[in-house]
Amino acid sequence: MIGRLLGRRDPHGVVGYRGYGTTERFLVLGRALEDDGLVRADPAHSRWRNLREAMKRFDADPLPHARVHASVVGARETIEADDEGFLHHWLPLPAPVNSTGWHEVELTLDAPDDPDAIPGVAHVLVPPPSARFGVISDIDDTVLQSMVATPLHAARLMLFENARTRLPFPGVAAFYRALVAGGDGDEGNPIFYVSSSPWNVHDVLTEFLDAQEIPLGPLLLRDWDLGLGLARNAGHKAALIGEIVATYPAMSFILIGDTSQEDPEIYTRILREHPGRILAIYIRDVGASAQRLDAVRALVAEVEQTGTSLVLAAHTLDAARHAASQGWIDAAHLAAIGEEKREAEGVEPGKADPARLIGPDQA
Repeated sequence: MIGRLLGRRDPHGVVGYRGYGTTERFLVLGRALEDDGLVRADPAHSRWRNLREAMKRFDADPLPHARVHASVVGARETIEADDEGFLHHWLPLPAPVNSTGWHEVELTLDAPDDPDAIPGVAHVLVPPPSARFGVISDIDDTVLQSMVATPLHAARLMLFENARTRLPFPGVAAFYRALVAGGDGDEGNPIFYVSSSPWNVHDVLTEFLDAQEIPLGPLLLRDWDLGLGLARNAGHKAALIGEIVATYPAMSFILIGDTSQEDPEIYTRILREHPGRILAIYIRDVGASAQRLDAVRALVAEVEQTGTSLVLAAHTLDAARHAASQGWIDAAHLAAIGEEKREAEGVEPGKADPARLIGPDQA
């Protein structure tokens, strides 16, 4: 739309997102839309430059029902986008792939009259057979400091900051790297990010994770109807998580979220629907009210009756200590997780932490 207002047509193209799959089929995610020429984030960008880029993202002009060719390892299929230009398609492979990790799917717009259409690449993660468990994590106020409980602050962060100036919660990067590494005999445990953030910020979140050295994983977001704003979408998140769990029937999962929205309730629902598949639920307390904490504590008691733990954690290290006690991460990583928190709080390395963080009652 911005291009049309300036008297020019923005080029058409396809943007690939990060999906997941198995050796036999790939979930291809992407969007066909006009390209507004977004630039990579820079810490030196002014707030007004960040605002301009944010407005480009939320002014995206989709290509409804566009036809997109998806090609990978001998498979080629034409996918029709939905009415908002989104692609969400399981691509069967003609033969099982013999390698795990990230795979690239080439996406090209079926537009014979538009030779300048911009191709895209979707990335698909195939977990290795050595993975002991998967991690499914929320993003806003779980990994990324977003303040979604206070909409004005959340909007300011989204509009005036960028991927290189947004802040993670202390200890998250080291903790998630420890989860990927796992305990004895683990290798390449996958992390999936499921969020109510809109697809418009997929590039922001990917660049943020990369900049903070937080392990990349499939990103499952949602279409953001501006009429709904930042309304919660518990059913949407539960459906996405359920699809992941069903894709890997032999894999157990750790679920990580926070108190700002419905993560505790969504995760407890997943636990009920998939008994025996959830190792633990970690919930970050981001300043919840007393009433909200009472509701979450009631879920703690309910989850404990199933033999699983719901850990309400004030700090990343609280969750990490529990994971180490279960053998899901190597306890040697706890020092790095604690050090990351100290650095974020301005505590010099080697100095004592506040008792709230490292006291024996938190072990």
